[in-house]
Amino acid sequence: QVQLVESGGGLVQPGGSLRLSCAASGSIFSIPDMHWYRQAPGKERDLVASITSGGSTNYADSVKGRFTISRDNAKNTVYLQMNSLKPEDTAVYYCNALLVYRDSSRYRTSRYWGQGTQVTVSS
Repeated sequence: QVQLVESGGGLVQPGGSLRLSCAASGSIFSIPDMHWYRQAPGKERDLVASITSGGSTNYADSVKGRFTISRDNAKNTVYLQMNSLKPEDTAVYYCNALLVYRDSSRYRTSRYWGQGTQVTVSS
């Protein structure tokens, strides 16, 4: 079964740090791109950061200089290091990835979402 499993959320004080992880499992052949989104209560889900298989990255303006996305291709895992956290970073964070995987004798490509992990920044 192909899936994305996230971990690392929690409660942190303003100015603190958290590291999120998202691991893809199943018969994964490759992962062309991986992303982190977040959704605050009553708001739309927004793109936070992206990384390609070659390591190229992009960030939302609101997190540039504070968040770092990285990946370990050998572990099929993407990370989001979040520093200097602010109350406005409070949201459910979702991993998203384009997965190329083997299904019986065929290769398939589908985009998957993780289950989400809550990040709360509060004193």
